[in-house]
Amino acid sequence: MVTENLRPERVFYYFEKISEIPRGSGNEKAVSDYCLSVAEKLGLYAFRDEHNNVVIRKPATKGYEDHPGVIIQGHLDMVCEKNGNVEHDFENDGIKLVIDGDNLTADGTTLGGDDGIAIAMGLALLEAEDADHPALECLFTTDEEAGMGGAAGFDASVLRGTRLINLDSEDEGVFVVSCCGGAKAHLVIPMIWEKTPDGLISVKIKISGLLGGHSGSDIHLQRASAGKLMGRILRQTAKTFYFRLAGINGGLMDNAITRECEAVICLPKEDIEEFADMCSQLERIFNSEYRESEKMIEISAEICESADRVMTVKAANDVIYAINLIPSGVQRVSLSMNGLVETSNNLGIIRTTEDNVELVSAVRSSIATVKYDILEKMAMIAELIGGNFYIKSQYPGWEYRPDSSLRDICVETYREMFGKEPVVESIHAGLECGLLSSKAPQIDMISIGPDMRGVHTPDEKLSISSVGRTWDFMLNVLKKL
Repeated sequence: MVTENLRPERVFYYFEKISEIPRGSGNEKAVSDYCLSVAEKLGLYAFRDEHNNVVIRKPATKGYEDHPGVIIQGHLDMVCEKNGNVEHDFENDGIKLVIDGDNLTADGTTLGGDDGIAIAMGLALLEAEDADHPALECLFTTDEEAGMGGAAGFDASVLRGTRLINLDSEDEGVFVVSCCGGAKAHLVIPMIWEKTPDGLISVKIKISGLLGGHSGSDIHLQRASAGKLMGRILRQTAKTFYFRLAGINGGLMDNAITRECEAVICLPKEDIEEFADMCSQLERIFNSEYRESEKMIEISAEICESADRVMTVKAANDVIYAINLIPSGVQRVSLSMNGLVETSNNLGIIRTTEDNVELVSAVRSSIATVKYDILEKMAMIAELIGGNFYIKSQYPGWEYRPDSSLRDICVETYREMFGKEPVVESIHAGLECGLLSSKAPQIDMISIGPDMRGVHTPDEKLSISSVGRTWDFMLNVLKKL
């Protein structure tokens, strides 16, 4: 095994085991099967609901039988992103793990540390014979990355514990105690196709080299969105040349900042050189605009296989207008909590199909009415261009709890172990704690996790040493509880 010499040994053992199982959002049946098989091997009670959510129970250790139970929670699914030059089938291939110094990463794909490390820690804890703890429940949910469908469908009344530790945070020593709500918004533009006019040459435009990132935890970094940049290129092209649009595609997940985007256009042969010059000029402009948040934005324009059909002029204009007009990035910053993004939108997916071009966005806000205002803006764009707009999923925010014995014990334990104060904060990203707390408001919750960087991108890294410290911290908290 790649991780056989890493510590905590059983945490990384289970992480490698689940990394062998494809587990993109909507494809969690096999990994839930594996979790149930572990429970069966350990002789523990377990069940799975219709959404493939898994609950596994472990009795309290001696002396803790009368203490309130604790729930360890994380999600089974992962974001499936890869570099353009990497051959990987997320439906069938496991993740190839790579050790890079103190980091565990993957070979050109997302790692799935978000939130595979929660599942690995939960399974290792269920197996551990030397850990003191009250009655435990491990709750492993599904579809978190694609809209929190598992948590939304979960019957929280089956939970017996009254304290929940969510392991879906990415900064060691940072305790998350509230988060924003969000929605997954779809703007669909009907397509009308026609034969490509004679005399036009097909050119593929590609934007690459962007850093991307998590649309919640990284949105404040003001990184570029490849989809939004492509919208600007197409708008400038429309103002300068006669051209026809044959397709546009970029991004795989609404909650990942788009790193790459491609479009195919058709234009007269005599304009190709001037068009390439325009792309080079825009590349310089974009790199200047994002010099503080990106490393190198690259734009290529190359002649490609001839497209046999193109969008009508109106349909293409509708697509270009929608991409450019959809709100993007940070929309509001909190005035009460320094540095906290209050509202944002991320245009994460642009895809062309036979029938339409679909734009999928992740809207987030800690104020519900402001979230609805962003959604209403997108609905109006759809109305203006004759498109359709719908919201596939929504999740509530997780409100701060002024009195939390769980938070107090976590802070006290961290202070004793590390000799310093932890950070206690609210975040702009969405957590399943919002849905679970709305279903079971009596449960005291906190979110923690080891250091992870580059989540939702192929640059995702999980700190090995931080996993060890977080594991020790969790064991000490359970002992105090």
